[in-house]
Amino acid sequence: MTTHPNSESVITFPGHREWRGALVILSRSAALASGVALTLLALIGCQPTTEDKPLEYRTGPAQLTSPVYRLVPHPLYNPQTLSEVFQPLVDHINGKLQGGHLELEASRDYQSFEQKFRAREAEFLMPNPWQTIEAQKVGYQVMAMWGDAENFKGLLIVRKDSHIRTPADLKGKTVSYPSPTALAAAIMPQYFLHTQGLNINTDIHNTYVGSQESSIMNVYLGQVAAGATWPPPWNLFQKNHPAEAAELKVIWETPPLVNNSVMVRNDVPVAISQQVRQALLDLAETPEGQKVLSGMETARFHAADDAHYDVVRTYVERFEKEVRPIERP
Repeated sequence: MTTHPNSESVITFPGHREWRGALVILSRSAALASGVALTLLALIGCQPTTEDKPLEYRTGPAQLTSPVYRLVPHPLYNPQTLSEVFQPLVDHINGKLQGGHLELEASRDYQSFEQKFRAREAEFLMPNPWQTIEAQKVGYQVMAMWGDAENFKGLLIVRKDSHIRTPADLKGKTVSYPSPTALAAAIMPQYFLHTQGLNINTDIHNTYVGSQESSIMNVYLGQVAAGATWPPPWNLFQKNHPAEAAELKVIWETPPLVNNSVMVRNDVPVAISQQVRQALLDLAETPEGQKVLSGMETARFHAADDAHYDVVRTYVERFEKEVRPIERP
């Protein structure tokens, strides 16, 4: 059984602000209605109405004379955290970029991000590998791989006091994921459970809670038996919330695939895309660049092109044949 973020049995943060503050940006109208006295548990099941217009999250200078190019990472963090993690990267690239200026833009959830690239709204993308092969269809090209391939793997997390010992112990229980299109944090864990003999469509309840943090937090709060994520959000959660993370553990991890990409829209001037690419590839060569990479939980950027992601296409075809279809608009 599959549920989406309006379930009353799980906690989801559709606006993706930090959970500890118990303040969530839902939409312009919903934000006015939610008082400052909301508590964490009061957030269960909160969702913006379909009429609400999603907020955009951008950081950039007020006035520029050179062209502005938007860099949009996929929402592996909530918008506030994503800005904190990726703004140093944008600042670093802007310090070297001639003839243009990058502006960081965050998305409220996976669906919002995917709508942006399908509409070709952003000049530069940092998508997951499944989103990479989807973005290729609308004219984006791979210019780099973001991180080492061996670090792109799914994690399944449980409470340390959980009675889950084997995948079969999940039968009849609920597992949380950020999104049905999250490759490392949904598709790969579901394929892993499939290889362990579970029918993920009938043996377990799948709930998609909007963000990596929400998936982890649902485990901590006991709302689900297990939650899926992948290494960078899990590492950041351990740093930011050590007391809560101490009550959790990784029980299984999937084999790795290929890591996230950096893509450029095919109408961006070559001189701009080449400068951005080179700035990414050079990050690991300087102390300043290494500091940027450390904040991103990333070792380095690698040279890559569209052909590097053919393995993802094969993996997804097998997943859709054996496990479930991946919803596309």
